[in-house]
Amino acid sequence: MQPIILGIDVSHWQGHIDYAQVKNSGIDIVYIKASQGNSIVDSYFRTNYENSKANGLKVGLYHFLTARSVSEAEQQATYFASVISGTSPDCKLAMDFEVFGDLNVQQINEISLAFLQKVQQLTGKEVIIYSDASNANNTFNSQLASMYPLWVAEYGVRTPNTGNWSSYEGFQYSDSGRVSGISNYTDLDTFTEQIFLSSSENISTPENTTNQIQTYTVQPGDTLSQIASKYNTTVSEIAGLNGISNPNLIYVGQVLKIDTTNHISVVTSDKYETNHIIYTIQSGDTLTSIAQKYDVTIASIVQLNNIQNPNLIYAGELLKINLN
Repeated sequence: MQPIILGIDVSHWQGHIDYAQVKNSGIDIVYIKASQGNSIVDSYFRTNYENSKANGLKVGLYHFLTARSVSEAEQQATYFASVISGTSPDCKLAMDFEVFGDLNVQQINEISLAFLQKVQQLTGKEVIIYSDASNANNTFNSQLASMYPLWVAEYGVRTPNTGNWSSYEGFQYSDSGRVSGISNYTDLDTFTEQIFLSSSENISTPENTTNQIQTYTVQPGDTLSQIASKYNTTVSEIAGLNGISNPNLIYVGQVLKIDTTNHISVVTSDKYETNHIIYTIQSGDTLTSIAQKYDVTIASIVQLNNIQNPNLIYAGELLKINLN
């Protein structure tokens, strides 16, 4: 029987994490959200990556895929590879593709294959598919299963249903776990030794992507929203690039790195995804004003996003809002 390696997966939803406590609690692997779509860097990506590494944890990185065509899948793969360039992950790079909109099964598989192949080509790293048990059974086909390993999510079971896969390398068994050093709920996982990459060399910048990093000195009255708009980028991308955990806290004279690469698209407010939206909190927003805007209750937003303090939200963070 293979040894079981304990892990978690995190994003900005978990807020500040004390990785020394995480390590001491028995966790060995941390999968970190790096990017989403065409232009979003998770605001805690760099902080989570650097602090995980500093505390001796093994790191995996994932991208939340939103592509609706093969060409967009390849663009998002290039974007993901660009975001994680310079890092040295220990675990296979993961594709998280779970919101399909009006795509049919054939289109979903074509988009998935294009993304995975492009990521592998650009980074030289092995990749893995993250999927819930339902999509592993009913959506992702046997071709993908024969080419790429599975990290499966299914809660309340001892042995997950893996569909077209005969085995799994990752098993997300809870989305409401408690781990020392993390104040919010977090996903809990177990992994096998096959999750580790065969090479731990740094990921280089894709040849067809020219990163243009400029610096900007914060002026009196500046906000990250204003700066992001000026440079045609996003609050989350600036926050991620500069390790800013609270986008509301910048100070005059602070020097910010700004990626002025021509992005495929820029998300500045909200993005529709089937029955819910992802809303980017703007400066001055409150949960009351957001709830009124979308005719939902504050309680529903708090519950869906595991918000511990409804009076404490930050510009640039993302909120799920259920429109049902």
